[in-house]
Amino acid sequence: MWFRRDLRLADLPALQAAAAEGRRVVPLFVVDPAFERSGHPRRAFMADCLRALDESMGGSLVYRHGDPAQVVPALAAEVGALDVFVTRDYGPYGRARDAAVGAALGRAGARLHGIGTPYAVPPGDVNKADGTAYAVFTPFSKMWRAHGWGAPSGTTDVEWFGAPDVPCDGPPARPATNAVLPAAGERAAHRRWDEFLPAVGDYRDVRNLPASDGTSRLSAALRWGLLHPRQLLADLLPQPGHDTFASELAWREFYADVLFRRPDSASSNLNARMAAMAVDTDAAAHERFRRWAAGTTGYPIVDAGMRQLAASGWMHNRVRMLVASFLVKDLHLPWQWGARHFMRHLVDGDLASNSHGWQWTAGTGTDAAPYFRIFNPTTQALRFDPDGDYVRTWVPELAGIAGGAVHEPGARRPPDYPQPMVDHAVERDEALHRYRQVSVGSR
Repeated sequence: MWFRRDLRLADLPALQAAAAEGRRVVPLFVVDPAFERSGHPRRAFMADCLRALDESMGGSLVYRHGDPAQVVPALAAEVGALDVFVTRDYGPYGRARDAAVGAALGRAGARLHGIGTPYAVPPGDVNKADGTAYAVFTPFSKMWRAHGWGAPSGTTDVEWFGAPDVPCDGPPARPATNAVLPAAGERAAHRRWDEFLPAVGDYRDVRNLPASDGTSRLSAALRWGLLHPRQLLADLLPQPGHDTFASELAWREFYADVLFRRPDSASSNLNARMAAMAVDTDAAAHERFRRWAAGTTGYPIVDAGMRQLAASGWMHNRVRMLVASFLVKDLHLPWQWGARHFMRHLVDGDLASNSHGWQWTAGTGTDAAPYFRIFNPTTQALRFDPDGDYVRTWVPELAGIAGGAVHEPGARRPPDYPQPMVDHAVERDEALHRYRQVSVGSR
């Protein structure tokens, strides 16, 4: 059993298949050199989750370092295994990696079995009546619900054959990070869900308030497969708050579906005509990006979000939309710059959700509405952080400004906090001008 983004033992179909008929199972994790491209918080959390997984199987997890196309067949030959089981991967890199591993195993007379999926509904399975993909979320989500998913299963009885009987390279190095990471492992993820489930009824009302603990904070657990979305969906009831939470899971699956069908959209505009829109990339643009990344834009809600990201490896979803809108609509920078920054810092960094979340805001991807999706950082802050509690948590320079006045650009500010780096009204007009140029030019 080759573990990847499924670092759990319960409700794991690939593990169930591997252990069928009483077969002994070698539990493997490959420390892929490709991990080096990942951000430190995500790799540190992965290392913590692997340690928890290893403990849950009595220290049997076998670590091997290197190219999976070489490492996996070598271990299979070493232990005499003819079958390697994995949870299917739907990302661009994962699909190419698994094709290479499958081919290498085949040459050695063994076989790679892809069983199960990290999603409630596998990417590619939700289609229109004519068999084509949905390009808009709402109809996708309706068909996604209609498609349905199976009930979760329990823990599999497994006879492990691993460390110390099988030589092991040792776990991956845990990179240093200043981010305060969530509790790691399958048990911790389920504890968090048990704590949050009673509050799901209020989810629709509080999910957009960054100062409240109104979201599940399970995005990293889902990213690493510490639990499966069907386990969450099985606990939901036909209530408004529960339906809204299910819709957030559907967004995750929608974006995975889009990336599966269009792997190029990981870094390129899904809507190809938007490539013609002017963006700034000169030296001044890089300086604007630096201030955005450092949380010194002079817009408190934006700065709070960027500082929360740096300190915790996480950012509230409403604030993610606001800081993304500021980067692409107020600063006129490429969305790809912001997406890369997020992936370097997010514990829950997921290629599909991140790239397409950014494109949703930039108006270059699904549900594109570039003329309407220009968030005013001040009015949004007054609406969703009316008392300023979120801002004062992450921007201590503004702790002395009472209530919602902390958001007002005209409010008196301490000397150690910058004035707004741009005028939103002016930059909004400029953004609309650039979008109109693309619209006119594409006719």
